[in-house]
Amino acid sequence: MPNNVLSFLIRRGINAVITIILMISMIFLLLHVVAPNPIDLAKLYAPNPRATPAELLVIAQSKGLTQPLYVQFLNYLKDVFTGNLGLDINGTPVATEIAEYMPLTLTLVLIGQALGVIIGLYTGAISAANRKTKTDYSIKGVYLISWAAPPFLVAVLLQIFLAYWLHLLPASGTYNLTLYTPPASRTGIYLFDSIIAGDWPFLVDYLHHLVLPVLTIATINFGVFTRLTRASMVEALDKDYVKLAYTKGLKKREVVYGTAFRNALIPVITLIAIYFGLSVGGAVIVEDVFDYHGLGWFTVNAVSNLNYPAILGITILFGVGVIVANLVADLLYGVADPRVRLS
Repeated sequence: MPNNVLSFLIRRGINAVITIILMISMIFLLLHVVAPNPIDLAKLYAPNPRATPAELLVIAQSKGLTQPLYVQFLNYLKDVFTGNLGLDINGTPVATEIAEYMPLTLTLVLIGQALGVIIGLYTGAISAANRKTKTDYSIKGVYLISWAAPPFLVAVLLQIFLAYWLHLLPASGTYNLTLYTPPASRTGIYLFDSIIAGDWPFLVDYLHHLVLPVLTIATINFGVFTRLTRASMVEALDKDYVKLAYTKGLKKREVVYGTAFRNALIPVITLIAIYFGLSVGGAVIVEDVFDYHGLGWFTVNAVSNLNYPAILGITILFGVGVIVANLVADLLYGVADPRVRLS
């Protein structure tokens, strides 16, 4: 590996670790601003909202909340980096609950974003290749509406149209609870587990329920990818190397979808990684609308039940997800454009 590439990777990795530590520090400090003494802090961990001062003192001592602040911070930092996010108000490890719901959210976001990116790249390229035509204006109108629409509105409209009016898809749920039970968990991902177990009826039912949330994520994402692809393509098509390609006798299709499209992908690659981290957070609304039991659904329930340990664990996870997504975006950008590595 060249030295400049290795140096680039090390710098970006160090920056990501520092950012994660700063984020955890901010969460820790805000927690102690909200609850400045051990008893108030213990209330956040108490399963009984009417716990007596004696019970709260026991909780504070068991959680180490009576120790000096710097000791609490170091212990908190060590626990987070070792995957110990504590116990929720029901006594269940938060990390275990996140591990249970996270695969469902990753499945939803990965498929939804992949579909949104594919549609966005295709429509953006078509729009750029047909600038100032009816096709261009039509695509711009659609992606602007998609980009501006709130996620919950997109979810509800798709639900009303495809589920309640046309009766093509189930309106909510992860799968049909009355007919099926999930296969034995080997990967935690229903798609893979059902294939491994050969449970094809469950797989079909799960995919049937997955369509609406996936379409919602894809619709939310496709607008921004269409816009960025179009802008990058328009800029690329005005470059001298594109004009040179035309003078060499290359066809318009070869120039647009070959030479120009490849060079226009660099900023899109960066956005894909960034939007993946944001989409995981945005899945909270989508999963709540469709009652899809992923991490977003778990987050809404944790907030509704004032399950503060779970809320803290989810907040840290979402924060780390966005930071890692930005790190991946930096690395992909460096791979796609060597000038970034040298700078």
